[in-house]
Amino acid sequence: MNVFSSSLVFEEVPAGKGKDKCTFQCLEFFCNNLYVGRKDGVIQHLTVTGPSRGESPGAREVSRRQMGRGRAVSQLKALPVLNHLLVLWDGTITALNMFSLEPVPGLKSIQNVSLFYAGEPAARAQSVFVELFSASAKRRAVSIHRVYVDRWECVGQVVLPQEPVALVAHETRLCVATSDRYILHDYLSQSTLQLFTHDVGKQNVIVKESVKGEFLLNGPGNLGMFVMQNGTSQRPPVPWPDGVLDAAVLFPYLLALRNQTLHIYSMLDQQLKQTIYIQGGKALLSTPESVFVVAEREVRLLSQTALEDQIQGLLGLERVEEASTLLDGVQALLPGDCYKDLQRKIACTSGWIHFYNEAFPEAIEHFIKSELDPREIISVYPATVSGSDDFKPSNPLPAVSNTRDLRELNQEDQVTFQRYLSFLGGFLREVRGTAQGQICPQEVDTALLKLYLEQEDYANLDQFVSAPNHCILHVCEPDLRHHKRFFTIGLLYQSQAQHFNAFQVVNGECGDSSQEVLLHIVKTLCQLEQKSVILEAADWVLQKDQKAAALIFTKRDPDTQSLFAPNEVLTILSHYPVALILYLEFLIQDLHSEEEKHHTLLAMTYATLILDATERHKINDVTNQETREKLQQFLWQSSIYDTDALHAKIKSSHLHVERAILLGRAGEHRKALDLLVNQEKDERAAETYCWRTSAGQEKKCTQQLFLCLLQIYLGSSRHVTSAVDLLNNSAQAFDPARALEVLPGSWSLQPVMRFLNESLRASMHQRRTRGLEKNLAKVENLRHKCAWMEAAHGKVKLDRSRVCHSCQRQLTGPEFLRRPNSELLHIHCCSEDQGY
Repeated sequence: MNVFSSSLVFEEVPAGKGKDKCTFQCLEFFCNNLYVGRKDGVIQHLTVTGPSRGESPGAREVSRRQMGRGRAVSQLKALPVLNHLLVLWDGTITALNMFSLEPVPGLKSIQNVSLFYAGEPAARAQSVFVELFSASAKRRAVSIHRVYVDRWECVGQVVLPQEPVALVAHETRLCVATSDRYILHDYLSQSTLQLFTHDVGKQNVIVKESVKGEFLLNGPGNLGMFVMQNGTSQRPPVPWPDGVLDAAVLFPYLLALRNQTLHIYSMLDQQLKQTIYIQGGKALLSTPESVFVVAEREVRLLSQTALEDQIQGLLGLERVEEASTLLDGVQALLPGDCYKDLQRKIACTSGWIHFYNEAFPEAIEHFIKSELDPREIISVYPATVSGSDDFKPSNPLPAVSNTRDLRELNQEDQVTFQRYLSFLGGFLREVRGTAQGQICPQEVDTALLKLYLEQEDYANLDQFVSAPNHCILHVCEPDLRHHKRFFTIGLLYQSQAQHFNAFQVVNGECGDSSQEVLLHIVKTLCQLEQKSVILEAADWVLQKDQKAAALIFTKRDPDTQSLFAPNEVLTILSHYPVALILYLEFLIQDLHSEEEKHHTLLAMTYATLILDATERHKINDVTNQETREKLQQFLWQSSIYDTDALHAKIKSSHLHVERAILLGRAGEHRKALDLLVNQEKDERAAETYCWRTSAGQEKKCTQQLFLCLLQIYLGSSRHVTSAVDLLNNSAQAFDPARALEVLPGSWSLQPVMRFLNESLRASMHQRRTRGLEKNLAKVENLRHKCAWMEAAHGKVKLDRSRVCHSCQRQLTGPEFLRRPNSELLHIHCCSEDQGY
């Protein structure tokens, strides 16, 4: 990666042969002002001209100052708010004017200083000052000064256990490297935290500022350690090489300087990103926008490549994970729109890489995250799937190295191509109906339809076009006709509210009368409100399937149910008995019609179907049996039909059970039972008749019916056994006395012993039950009497305070009424009170 670009800012040309002591030692920069501290004690003030029109930056010397002989300038620090330049030379801190390099009057030098650190400007009592921390190896202490425009004051001192080697401060926290360890010290609370040890003989001691509130230290094992001001670490250490001379942070990168090379690491993933070769490197100076590198005779400027370009470069190399990590780490440094745009590009590139690696679930996830126009994906497929050629993708092919031409793949490897088709179907179904799919709903639905056709997935195809969709009709219809999917064409027209065209296609070209087709046509007709179209289609459906046709009128939406009057429907269905029955059942059972015409017509139609089946010798047909059961059930439940008309129709038929029910409706129970016993020869039906007829009636009615049935049995010698069984099995339905009266005198006791036992047991049970009920009633009566006695025998004290509850007047006489709630009333007030 080209994270930083290096350019020469200033170079010192050797004066000549012989020993030259003008090598650079330290550097300071502020607002195009560059200060260089040299080994020979000279300070150079340079003005830096920034790069323009592709030219490299340069520097012009403004002035210089000789601090002395034989000693190097160790450290420089500009204090722009005070217009001071602090210089550490020969163990002394001197304050110079930033521009003239002349000593500042009133600021005497600070002696015995090994190194120093200047904090951020502050203000107090309308005076601006900068806190200066100066470390003395001789005194093993750090002195705290306040530097003003014309003076400085010593405000504190921190004593150290060993000589200080490096120093950085943040707010009230000092991070100090002593001769064998790193420590954190709070000079306000006087608390000290031991961090870890180091070996000053084997590695350079480094204490630098990282991001706000964080320090960078050269830890054991050649690790760049990040330590917060509370002593914790919030990011992993960076493993840098041995022999690091200096380090600097320009987020999100860490720069580690060696003698010949500069290593650049990412603080986000701790990986080496770039190496720059620099001859004789000595120190690094980090500014908010760049990093200066101090070599022996030159100063170089490292300018960071724009973050957006870095991410674009990583995407060009298909290093999407690194790009994503970098983007997340620098989110706060990017405008919101730029961040979202880069995030989409990363997800899109990752999606294409996964797509061509056949990692389809991951590809779908990234394509959705990137909000990619679905047409970009559709366009890489052959025309048989993509359909329209109007859309022009952003690039001819996705810019990834593993790109494959799916058009060639379709010809060479059908198995793999089918997997790509499955991916497309899953992706389109996922985005359909979302904001991403609404970018081009017509293209999405059209491609999905073509995909179902290509895969011959006709079940999902029909289900898809049955629902509302945005398919382009003139694009889809030719393909559907080519595959002879005429019914699907009808569904497509219907889903787009072109019902008349849908019916014409299905009726005229489909030639398919399968149940699925009929049911869908019926469903469509139920939703229509065009009466002429419904009538035309209904006649066709009635000829195909009467049961399905009845649904056209019974399954309509309640709001459109009034489109057809019942009499009109009955006329339409008059020649189709099966459909007629279903519609009449709908009227009676669902709409609760109580018109005699409807009830009589339903019963007559039942009878007609049964009699027609009898004529065709299908008397035992399952459908015919079901119809008879429906007719019988209807005759029992309904009481509105014309019994005379129905009886006249079936009088001479074999429908004896139905005739018996009709006779029972007329009160001719003996005839009905005789018909069931002697003509239908169904004794169980006769007993059922007795029970059903007497249901809900008094017990006397039940006894009369069963006695009548017993008499019919006794009237023929063929039914003696049936009479005995009736008595023994239904003893509770007889009046024992009357049953014994009709029994022949020749019968012995043995056949009716069970009847007698059960009758006596039932009689005794009834007598005991009545006695129990009588006693319970007596107890309840006594309870009420007791409650009345308790209420009636209470004392009532009359005085001036007791008044009538109704008229609020005094009770003057001994005659009054008392309510259960103890309220007293005049007798005439009670009679006038409407509530009592």
